[in-house]
Amino acid sequence: MIEPRPAPSSHVPSPKGAAPTGNPTTGGRAWRAVLIAASLTVTAGLAVPLFAQNEVGETTRADATTARMAAELLDRYHVSGKTIDNEASKRLFTRFFESLDPAKLYFEQSDLEAFRRYETQLDDAVRRGDLTFVNAVYDRYGERLEQRVAFAQRLIDSEFDFTQDESIVSDPDDITWAASPEEMNERWRKRIKYDVLQLRLEDEELKAIRERLHKRYSNLLSIQRQVEPADKLETFITALAMTFDPHSSFMSEKTLEDFQISMNLSLEGIGAALQNEDGYVTVKQIIQGGAAEEDGRLKLEDKIIGVAQGGEAEFTDVVEMRIGNVVRLIRGESGTVVRLQVMPAAGGEVKVIELKRRKIELKDSAVRGEIYNLQERLGLDQPLKVGVINIPSFYRDFAGANAGVEGFSSTSRDVLKALQAFRSAGGVDAVVVDLRYDGGGALTEAIEVTGLFIDEGPVVQVKDPAGKIEVHSDERPDVAYGGPLVVLTNRLSASASEIFAGAIKDYGRGIIVGDETTHGKGTVQNVMPVPPKQLFNLIGNASQGALKLTIQQFYRVNGDSTQNLGVRSDVVLPDLLDHMELGEQFLDNALEFDRIAAADFRPVAMASPAIAAKLQEASKERVAADPEFAKTLERIARYERDKNRKTVSLNEDVRRQERAELKALSDDEDGDEEEDLQPTPGEGPVLPESAYNDEVLRITADYVRMFRSNSTAQRANPNEPAIAVPGS
Repeated sequence: MIEPRPAPSSHVPSPKGAAPTGNPTTGGRAWRAVLIAASLTVTAGLAVPLFAQNEVGETTRADATTARMAAELLDRYHVSGKTIDNEASKRLFTRFFESLDPAKLYFEQSDLEAFRRYETQLDDAVRRGDLTFVNAVYDRYGERLEQRVAFAQRLIDSEFDFTQDESIVSDPDDITWAASPEEMNERWRKRIKYDVLQLRLEDEELKAIRERLHKRYSNLLSIQRQVEPADKLETFITALAMTFDPHSSFMSEKTLEDFQISMNLSLEGIGAALQNEDGYVTVKQIIQGGAAEEDGRLKLEDKIIGVAQGGEAEFTDVVEMRIGNVVRLIRGESGTVVRLQVMPAAGGEVKVIELKRRKIELKDSAVRGEIYNLQERLGLDQPLKVGVINIPSFYRDFAGANAGVEGFSSTSRDVLKALQAFRSAGGVDAVVVDLRYDGGGALTEAIEVTGLFIDEGPVVQVKDPAGKIEVHSDERPDVAYGGPLVVLTNRLSASASEIFAGAIKDYGRGIIVGDETTHGKGTVQNVMPVPPKQLFNLIGNASQGALKLTIQQFYRVNGDSTQNLGVRSDVVLPDLLDHMELGEQFLDNALEFDRIAAADFRPVAMASPAIAAKLQEASKERVAADPEFAKTLERIARYERDKNRKTVSLNEDVRRQERAELKALSDDEDGDEEEDLQPTPGEGPVLPESAYNDEVLRITADYVRMFRSNSTAQRANPNEPAIAVPGS
């Protein structure tokens, strides 16, 4: 499974009438309003265009209509309530140039200045469907690309001195647009020197290095010459949408097809979500049940630089290639082989990973439960049984549910079965719900799973574009399990996972353990065809793609948004993932955290800040004495050191020394601790043995002991509520 867009997301059906959809039976009235508004902007468009048409005149009626309608949708239905005005125009101006040239290797400052007079007028242009600015900027980009590639081809054949102590800036955000051709030439000299050095470090011959780089930059020209009007429209409207928030975007027909495939649980591929960052295809998520997860070598933030089909085929260099093209190279039929050249996120040598593509079936991503005897596993002095439930996603077979199919696939049903199995086995002293790497899913399932652990009451609040707040509640009395509960999360627990974790925390129903906080994605996206299918005949053109639009925002029952800040853990454990820039807070234009009024709910006081503090203190003492956690802390320190570096050395001896140190540390670690944190879908233990997982069980054991003894102690303290069991 390869998703061409970043980040964990939640596919949550929108409430009825919240926003227009592709279904002709819903949202029709809203779409008629859009059509009327669009017809008014057509009339306005008959005036003299804001920009002179370019010689090619590539803007079609379909493109103009799509741009107008996308703008109308953003104005009317984005949850922020923002409109496309002069300030949005300024943001769009900057974003569009950066989306074409994220590494700042093609445009010079003078190019931006040449178009600066349009900076506050793009809002008017897009409302008219006037895309001449887009075509003109693309023309300039094409010219610059031709110039830079020609210069690069000459540099590739030159000699470089790798004994000099010079460096290259590693993050394009730390540099400005080149102020002169001379500055741009120097930037490219270092870029090509870096490219050559990267391949020298893999001990490639100079001739092979030059051949590969010549081909890489020739491919850039080929790709640019194949850009179609639909690609330009997608880039521009996506840049506009992402000035509102990072999860809104426009998908051309090709990208929409990739997106629909990525949402299919029977997808054939490697099981990874990819994103283009500064010209490199970067791994943003490893999907449970996929080939990459089963193999275990591909890691988050790794960069894929080459793709080959089968065991003997030549690698295709994918640096600077469009993400959609890379996705299509990697995706393929189940059982076939793909090889990836990968630059590890942690540094070190480029590695080749061979994967056999496989289907990601629903059963591979289903809930699993298992009971652990902590006296046997941890050597505790007393018997203690803990049931662990892993929830890889909040899945639901909506078609089966609507059709009344008995036993349709459902997370809440499977969690209930696991709890019933625990009871049939004689019961457990505590339950751990593992939500690590769970990117979300159906809102319905998040509510129903929460309802298994709390008595009836509110679970989540949802705000629509009009500012209306709707409270979604668990309406079933009683609980399936009322004992001590631990919820395990990390930076990749998002959306529906955060709804569940937030409700458990707000109700005081259990404790949250894991990374400092969850992902912080508290929004819902809806995918809307543009134009809608019911208007094809009226408008006279077929679909140009779809707008993925953020239409709702989640709030916890205590009134806090799950957006941006996520759900904070009560007990934090050292984890390298917690130090990577993976959360919503690191995304450009992310919606801000905010609050609304709390819902009417009754906490059960099975957890409190005082309990959490005691658990954290005991855990810290154990972690400090554990040699495996010492290695984790060393990895974290090394990662933080490298992450904060602003430059990369171009001195070969320095780079080889860095690699040697990294390899020595890796060899000394006797395996990668992070590989043990995720269970293998469908097989093996639900909570594999590792220092991290065992500490989670020790925290759970501490919590159980407090649960058993705290009732009397807390009643003696008027400042502490007694632990209460929900439904008791």
